[in-house]
Amino acid sequence: MKSQSLFVIAALIGAACATSRVNMSTTAPSPDPRVGLRAGWMNAAEAAWNISLVSTTPPSPDFINRANPGDFQFINSDLSFTGSYVFQGNFSGVQVSHTHTVVTSPTDADNVYIYVSGSAPVRSPNELAGCSAAPPDSNPNSALFRIEVIQVPLAHPEQARIVSSPRIFNDLTQAPSHGETPEDVAAAARAAAEARAHGGFTATIHGTEIVLGPGFIRFRLDSIVKARGGTGTPTAADSATLRTNAQSIVDLIVNPPNRRPGPPPGPTQCHDITVYPAIGFAGGACGGYGLLLDIRDVANPKRIAAVADSNFSFWHSATFNNDGTKILFTDEWGGGLQPRCRVTDKPEWGADAIFTLASTTMTFQSYYKLPVPQTPNENCVAHNGTLIPIPGRDIMAQGWYQGGISVFDWTDPAHPKEIAFFDRGPMDSTKLVGAGSWSAYWYNGYIVSSEIARGLDIFELQPSGFISQNEIDAAKLVHFDYLNAQDQQQLVWPASFVVARAYLDQLARSNGLAPDKLAAARSALARAEKLSGQPRRDALTQLATQLNGDAQGAPQLVVNGQGQGLAADQSKVRTLVAAVTDLANAAR
Repeated sequence: MKSQSLFVIAALIGAACATSRVNMSTTAPSPDPRVGLRAGWMNAAEAAWNISLVSTTPPSPDFINRANPGDFQFINSDLSFTGSYVFQGNFSGVQVSHTHTVVTSPTDADNVYIYVSGSAPVRSPNELAGCSAAPPDSNPNSALFRIEVIQVPLAHPEQARIVSSPRIFNDLTQAPSHGETPEDVAAAARAAAEARAHGGFTATIHGTEIVLGPGFIRFRLDSIVKARGGTGTPTAADSATLRTNAQSIVDLIVNPPNRRPGPPPGPTQCHDITVYPAIGFAGGACGGYGLLLDIRDVANPKRIAAVADSNFSFWHSATFNNDGTKILFTDEWGGGLQPRCRVTDKPEWGADAIFTLASTTMTFQSYYKLPVPQTPNENCVAHNGTLIPIPGRDIMAQGWYQGGISVFDWTDPAHPKEIAFFDRGPMDSTKLVGAGSWSAYWYNGYIVSSEIARGLDIFELQPSGFISQNEIDAAKLVHFDYLNAQDQQQLVWPASFVVARAYLDQLARSNGLAPDKLAAARSALARAEKLSGQPRRDALTQLATQLNGDAQGAPQLVVNGQGQGLAADQSKVRTLVAAVTDLANAAR
């Protein structure tokens, strides 16, 4: 979503959770408790599974309009973190660009870089000299089809400068997509007619008439005022000018001029770019495409692969798994403030798309969408999330607006599965009022969610049949000094007995090692933990040797009735061996 952000700060406060019986079932609750939740603003009913709400902090008085629950000017937006603080954005603030990525380089500690992208219109040259929305073949300085790379010297940020403008969209053609559902087309027509009757601005996009949002209107009116050399509040004549030209402005944004033969060009900008400097890749979610960028030379990113999907409406954001063998893209169908998780909506629309990544090839595996329907009065679609640092697995927490928070396992990219959730009832039972989780990010032991209308939520995962206490404790060993979700950091676990126990739990869950060998390994690990110095090192070395031998006799792995051979289980056992070996080396 597009955001005007003025950051507010809230402290991350640890809270002890009461001990309760562990739910070891791997069957989702039925009926799903998220269905039929009571509506309300600060008193909506809640449903949770395998996750507990630690605290809720309502918005401060300057960031809420209690007289109007749906006031678009007071939407909470994204999160960033440093130390024991979380910074929560809010639309009540100054106008800024959306969205850019801060990039750190493993080989350049003196600078940070900013990849400037964004889906806003190009400014008028009358407002900012040099700006051009012309196609590159008519103006080589066009602001379209490229991103800007800004280098910021840490010692002298005032010397920041643009160092490159890579045209990462060159040669892409318009990607296939899907239209709106018939009920949405009809509803949009009714809303547009009502808006026009009350002086609103509308335009038609791909056959559907839409009401132009207040942010779009303010931006264009501001440009019109500046273009005529004026200042202050737009006049009636300015509004008339915008009304006359609104459709052509929207057409230029949605379908830029095509001055070359052949199919229309593809996207000209990205919504989000997620960088993963440790592996030298970035994932660009760029309207009609998902891009893979080579960022080993941070100042000069290059597009090396692109994927499109007719089930995707608007490629919004990207997340890599920790070892860089998978990438997940989100589809923000409907823009974030529309109900797109209704029982009539297709599970492939407004979902996550999961790809395996081998060298420069992205191969589609599956979709993941919130597996429970939401009401027509709840905005819901895939949005922002991060990995949860459970060793050996790909687990993610993700915000789905009024769909709440979904925690899912995509270790098997072809069969992602929800393993925890939290949800509230709609803001209003009679009409759609925007609310819900904009983003849900793991940070130093907690899942922190920016609730658009209700404030800041902090959650803690609970052990279950999907995740053991050892796995949760291992995740808590990963400590971030700061977190910016678009600058993805590599997860590294310290040598720890709890990490080894987490791998043993995973082997037990998947039947990856014979029960007697698992029991023996658990006992040997427990004995070694009570020792110190050379005796501990010897005991752990002996256990590693034993496990290496056990890996050769691991049972065949069967998935969906199909034998997968021994490699998967051998790999997991060898990962455990590496963790035990690290412990032995740490005992020196």
